[in-house]
Amino acid sequence: MDDQPAHKPVTAVQYAPNSIPDRLAPVAEAAELRLVESDHLATALPGAEILFVYDFRSTALRETWAAADSLRWVHIASTGVDPVLFDELVESDVVLTNSRGLFERPIAEYVLAQILAFAKDIRRSTRAQAALSWRHFGSESIDSVPVAVLGTGPIGQAIATLLTSVGMQVTVLGRTESADLPSHVGDVEYLVLAAPLTTQTHAVVNARVLSAMRPTARLINVGRGELVGTWDLVSALNRGTIAGAALDVTDPEPLPVGHPLWRTPNTHITPHNSGDVHGWSDRLQDQFVTNFERYLRGEKLLNIVDKNRMRGNA
Repeated sequence: MDDQPAHKPVTAVQYAPNSIPDRLAPVAEAAELRLVESDHLATALPGAEILFVYDFRSTALRETWAAADSLRWVHIASTGVDPVLFDELVESDVVLTNSRGLFERPIAEYVLAQILAFAKDIRRSTRAQAALSWRHFGSESIDSVPVAVLGTGPIGQAIATLLTSVGMQVTVLGRTESADLPSHVGDVEYLVLAAPLTTQTHAVVNARVLSAMRPTARLINVGRGELVGTWDLVSALNRGTIAGAALDVTDPEPLPVGHPLWRTPNTHITPHNSGDVHGWSDRLQDQFVTNFERYLRGEKLLNIVDKNRMRGNA
């Protein structure tokens, strides 16, 4: 056909078992498409110009980088890019893009839901209903309650906007504040983590930070599990240093059966799905297709990641 490009770039799509993408027909028509499970990524990389990391939790690219002899563009199906942000890729000329724009509002809604669940003690009501128990109790208001959001990116900004709209007093903390986080958390009732995982933010919430928080404060993590020192958090929750935690991400992840976090007091764990509203996987694929078509036309790609800044080299 006349409208087909003369150049058909080899495009590898890396997916997890039982989650093969099914909306990539436009890519298949214009490229040599190689669909491959993450465990076999090395077989698809030689000659591949484009890689779509649909299995966004996988670190397979890091482990098979030596086979990537022709890569020009890597797109990851998540906002966070830490699974593919390793030295060799950062130092290469490979362009990295992410899925910014799809998860911000759903994650903000999740944060608000967790805050309300804590404030209104929804889980207490659920337990009482299961026990057929009618016992009156009071609850907390979130109006004018101080909350700090660590992370100045799109997700952090969306969280701040939504929480402000319901009357909370929101402070957004960035890189400067994260370097001395204990001095910024003493007056907040909620600390929300939405920062990317970098060398600077690894275990940014540690025993010092948790000790500086109010005993009535709660921690909500929608960033990466490694932002928090897990054992410091377990200790703080068991000792009542803080009042609770809502964790959509953990370290390790998935959280193993028998891990102490499962039974830590006032801890609510969800399986890294805070942004996964109905249709999310379709939208991830559609976004890649849109960017792929821009690539074919020689247009600037959407959502280009500043690799050096994210790595902490800037």
